[in-house]
Amino acid sequence: MGDLGIVFAVLAGALLLVFLFLGAMAVRRFQLRRELGTFDASLSTRPGHWTMGICRYQEDSLEFLRLFSVSWVPAKTYVRSDLTILGWREPGEFERARLLPGSVVVQLQFRGEDFNVAMKYGAYNGLSAWIEAGPAVGVGIWR
Repeated sequence: MGDLGIVFAVLAGALLLVFLFLGAMAVRRFQLRRELGTFDASLSTRPGHWTMGICRYQEDSLEFLRLFSVSWVPAKTYVRSDLTILGWREPGEFERARLLPGSVVVQLQFRGEDFNVAMKYGAYNGLSAWIEAGPAVGVGIWR
């Protein structure tokens, strides 16, 4: 095998790895979107920086999973009883290019830390109902 054959084999292997990674990401996204209680969202923990992903409701927490990843482990987990909705707004001019069309920016607070989540208005309605339907802190047992 000559030098050209080795270069070709390395490039073919690298291309195969890229396709396998993209295929794994696509299968993960498809499986996540099939689950009940998931919605497309973008998360911003600092101004001007948005990360695309999928939010998933759990019994007592909201999980954020990055879109461009093959990991099933959530990047962020927010405990339901510590989440507070501060309000929502339309995206600013510079945010519109980074967010899904028709999204609203929901301002949330978790344990004193403010952050934003962009989602469709219908998903916002679901999120606010899910937070409000949770148990009062210190009262009863959440099952």
